[in-house]
Amino acid sequence: MIKTLNEGFKQLKIPYNDEIERKFIKYRDLLKEWNQKINITSIEDDEDIYVKHFLDSVLLMNEGNHNEEKSIIDVGTGGGFPGLPLKIVNNNYRVILLDSLRKRIDFLTIVSNELLLDGVEFIHGRAEDFGQNKNYREKFDICVSRAVAPLNVLSEYCLPFVKKGGYFAAYKSENISLEIENSKNAVKKLGGIVKEIKEINLPGTDVIRKIVIIEKIKETDKKYPRKAGKPSKEPLV
Repeated sequence: MIKTLNEGFKQLKIPYNDEIERKFIKYRDLLKEWNQKINITSIEDDEDIYVKHFLDSVLLMNEGNHNEEKSIIDVGTGGGFPGLPLKIVNNNYRVILLDSLRKRIDFLTIVSNELLLDGVEFIHGRAEDFGQNKNYREKFDICVSRAVAPLNVLSEYCLPFVKKGGYFAAYKSENISLEIENSKNAVKKLGGIVKEIKEINLPGTDVIRKIVIIEKIKETDKKYPRKAGKPSKEPLV
């Protein structure tokens, strides 16, 4: 297990400095404080927070331009993962955090204010509703999600937010092959195509995190996402 965030960032070859560290330490402290009031995460050990939340979130950035200007929506953000760590590392990102639990959104608003982050918006609501909202539908370069749901269900939540030419990055565990195969038709219906599966070693562990990159190649049919609850109860096939 790694002892410091700096060590993990070095392994991932992602830029790191004192200001980034200060924000992550403050984030960690607020997460632990608020976790005593509301259930945000079962992970409470400092090193586990560093690895399983902060470093895991920024795996998407381990290659390419770390200063790019992109609009990102994080669907089912929970404790702000991966959206807020991505914002902390690259302040040029415009980030929207969406979650269905009001208390989590309250927590994230406080974190953002304490960290003096700008260009962050918070939405309390369901993806099915906001995916049909003209102010958010097909407005984003990137949609990210660490939410626990099958890929065909997640894709219906997430792809409607992505503009043509953008992509949806689904954070998944190691055994993903069958899930991807079973989701390809649903992804196609939603205007996407599985472009790449990034396999990245999570620093300080033997865990290989897989991030499924789905490119948006055409606009999503207006009938998607379906009404709240429908994608999970009757998943697309």
